[in-house]
Amino acid sequence: MKLKTILTAAALGAASFAAQAADTIKVGVLHSLSGTMAISETTLKDTVLMMIDEQNKKGGLLGKKLEPVVVDPASNWPLFAEKARELLAKDKVDVVFGCWTSVSRKSVLPVFEELNGLLFYPVQYEGEESSKNVFYTGAAPNQQAIPAVDYLMNDVGVKRWVLAGTDYVYPRTTNKILEAYLKAKGVKQEDIMINYTPFGHSDWQSIVSDIKKFGSAGKKTAVVSTINGDANVPFYKELGNQKISAEDIPVVAFSVGEEELAGLDTKPLVGHLAAWNYFMSIDTPENEKLIDTWHQYIKNDKRTFNDPMEATVIGFNLWAKAVEKAKTTDVDTVSSAIIGIETPNLTGGTAKFLPNHHLTKPVFIGEVRDDGQFDVVWETEKEVPGDAWSDFLEGSKDIEADWVKLKCGNYNTKTKECSGQNY
Repeated sequence: MKLKTILTAAALGAASFAAQAADTIKVGVLHSLSGTMAISETTLKDTVLMMIDEQNKKGGLLGKKLEPVVVDPASNWPLFAEKARELLAKDKVDVVFGCWTSVSRKSVLPVFEELNGLLFYPVQYEGEESSKNVFYTGAAPNQQAIPAVDYLMNDVGVKRWVLAGTDYVYPRTTNKILEAYLKAKGVKQEDIMINYTPFGHSDWQSIVSDIKKFGSAGKKTAVVSTINGDANVPFYKELGNQKISAEDIPVVAFSVGEEELAGLDTKPLVGHLAAWNYFMSIDTPENEKLIDTWHQYIKNDKRTFNDPMEATVIGFNLWAKAVEKAKTTDVDTVSSAIIGIETPNLTGGTAKFLPNHHLTKPVFIGEVRDDGQFDVVWETEKEVPGDAWSDFLEGSKDIEADWVKLKCGNYNTKTKECSGQNY
């Protein structure tokens, strides 16, 4: 065979391969399937796969089937960045659904901004960020942490506060916001105890003993917990061991939902609280239908559904609507198209993407039941718009995120300058 013929055949083969590759829309799934965060993240991988399966049953998007590309960053924060680069540069995915911890999101953020990828992040976080490459479908602090403190202060009468968290960016920044908020409400420094522990921490005896002692000063005390991952299991077990009940010192958690409770003896937890934007026990037609779909997909009627899973569903549905509207998966076009698009949430309301890349969300406080579900004891009257920058931190309260009019995620309303990434 002549060299020219060989080269022509090779070129045709490459073109054919490229055409076949373009026949699907690739969806990256970037969640820990091993390590300390697998307890929370594995089920989010399953949720994305379910949504892809459901979308493909409807004919896919733009006449193409969706193809999942699943990787395991293994609760290793630098590995998150490597896997993100692999998804974007090697696998050429059109969108990524992934991350749980803020340290993993911070790790991948420069990669998504460098390669102009699109990340949907489904978990509550500390705020203080708005990237044109990220859509935040979990709660900002004003959609979870602040309402939880308001509930404890106004409805429970809490006067002393334990801010207990895992030692990384989300708990530290959230607690910095909460400490400033509590002091603005008149709480004195001596009535605030702050404690941090490493990921996977297991020996809680002395820390829980300190919490018990702090709560014995004659003032109603509560724990605001930003403890993440499998460290929650021994933490709650130790509360039970030291006979700290919800009546004595209630714990309100921001990272414990139905999935985490499924692995615990819930008896010592009954009456403790969690603040989320969704609970599986909420009775709506949308929620019932989705849970039925989930159980059919996963082939296990015992599997739970939780807030970050709902956030994943909402993010996926909004992305799909934006792709249909834009008639392309191009990142910049889809990012522009998605602003203002609405989709039903699972609790009877509506989720809408705002110009700051955050959602409108309801807020619920749930009380742990002995079956591992939650009874809603408080909720907001309507959806709360997510605020990317805290109103209670110096250096943040003057910052505004707006990717439509201002085309900036950190616009200083005093200096009239955009100090970071912009369009």
